Amino acid sequence: IMAGKNGEESRYSLAYREISHLPERHKKRISQKNIRVLDLSHNNFSDLRTLNGLTSLQTLVLDYNLIQSRVVCPMLPNLEILWVNCNNIENLPLFLETVAESFPNLKHISMMKNKAAPSFFNGGSVQEHKDYRLYVLSILNKLSWLDDCAISEEERKASSCIYGKRRPKSKP
Repeated sequence: IMAGKNGEESRYSLAYREISHLPERHKKRISQKNIRVLDLSHNNFSDLRTLNGLTSLQTLVLDYNLIQSRVVCPMLPNLEILWVNCNNIENLPLFLETVAESFPNLKHISMMKNKAAPSFFNGGSVQEHKDYRLYVLSILNKLSWLDDCAISEEERKASSCIYGKRRPKSKP
């Protein structure tokens, strides 16, 4: 745990623990301390339902886990930053539908080194990377940052022109 402003605890790390769910004692501590940043990188998470109720989270780091396109996520309305680099995300529309529904206020997402995020890291062309950025922005239109760089005003206009304002359908 790391202290934030005014000495309050703000960051909690369970990285490198080889865990696939959040142990109840840690979940209780995270809830009680109103932890805002949770680092679960380098673990075995494939399902995020274990994070249900952690509504104070603003940043979630899930790099190097087993996250797939069909991941199940709880509603985390205050989450603004999500890192899912180096996972098993292959189907971008499916993954983004879940992300948009579960994290409605997301401002920064990083999905580098996933098949669904074409870039020079995984053999994607410059055009594929550009198209990927525009598509992600069409679904997650509150984004200000995608992967390793800010969203430009030109990208925002191009995304709106190509895709319009799209949001996944809400579940009944």
